[in-house]
Order: sequence, then structure tokens, then C-alpha cells
Amino acid sequence: MEMSEVKKLTDEELSVESTRVRRKLFDMRTQAVSDKIADTSQFKKLRKDLARLQTETTTRGTAARSNA
Repeated sequence: MEMSEVKKLTDEELSVESTRVRRKLFDMRTQAVSDKIADTSQFKKLRKDLARLQTETTTRGTAARSNA
């Protein structure tokens, strides 16, 4: 997910997507303990996606507080 895609999301969609990515990371970690994961590069991609989502959420929150 690119940052331009993240910026197009609404606040609610950001929250939902963040929850989805967190859940996916959790599921992958549990699979890593019990099974062998074929594509370990997915961990890095998901962490970056989560960071992008959190950055946009924080930016919007900061902008809303400074405008109020």
C-alpha cells in the first residue's frame, strides 16, 4: 500500500485497515511459531503498511488539534 493510497482513505477506513493489518501480522507470527512460512518478506511489508497507516492517523489528529 502506497502513501498516496493511504491519504485517500477516510478516518474510518484508516482504522479498519490498521486493524486488518495488525490482525494479519498476528496471524503470521502465530503461523511462524507453528509452521514454516514460505514468504517471510511479508512481515516487513505489513510492518511498513502499518507504519504508513499510523503516520497518516497521527498527522490527521495533529492537524485537527491545531485547527481547533
